Amino acid sequence: MSSSREAILGRIRSALADVPGTEDSTDIAVDWVYGQRPEGAADDMLGLFVERVEDYRAVVDRITSDELAGRIADVLAEHEVNSVVIPAGAPEQWREAVAGRGITVLSDDPVLSHRELDATGGVVTASRVGIAETGTIVLDHDADQGRRALSLVPDLHVCVIGSDQVVSDVPEAVARLQASIDSRQPLTWISGPSATSDIELNRVEGVHGPRTLHVLLVDAG
Repeated sequence: MSSSREAILGRIRSALADVPGTEDSTDIAVDWVYGQRPEGAADDMLGLFVERVEDYRAVVDRITSDELAGRIADVLAEHEVNSVVIPAGAPEQWREAVAGRGITVLSDDPVLSHRELDATGGVVTASRVGIAETGTIVLDHDADQGRRALSLVPDLHVCVIGSDQVVSDVPEAVARLQASIDSRQPLTWISGPSATSDIELNRVEGVHGPRTLHVLLVDAG
């Protein structure tokens, strides 16, 4: 056994020294029912969601459904995108609005190569659920979201989420995702644009995903 491993195990033994050998692990009941907001959930859940997403240096626009297609086209134009991938299952209005701005729309059908995706200016997807407490957006890669590579390779991700898709915390999100989990759909959990930092804490964005995340939060009312 290496000295490093022995040192780690030694610390674990020390930490457990005062734990009785007869003590058993027990489950802690969580008094929570699907569809009910957990106790202590934020009163302004959407406001908290926006705040937490923006903490990750993402941009959030709160808009109405009537504004959505036009705002998608505006965001792409603002980022000077010349071509964009919009999954086949996304609403046709999104494509029409974007194409109307002179931006080339790709559908990933047939499947685009990684080289072709890398040459694309951005991607527009829907999403499955948003988590207010963590500012996380989850994709289950249904037809309106496309395969995982679409949301990982292009430099700009415009992500659409409805206000009725935002939940309070992770347990509620997992419950909302149960059908996707049961059908073995892949899940991508997005907390802001791709970012990492080196040992000196210099932040670098776009290393293993989009450099820019622009979220369009649509009022479900």
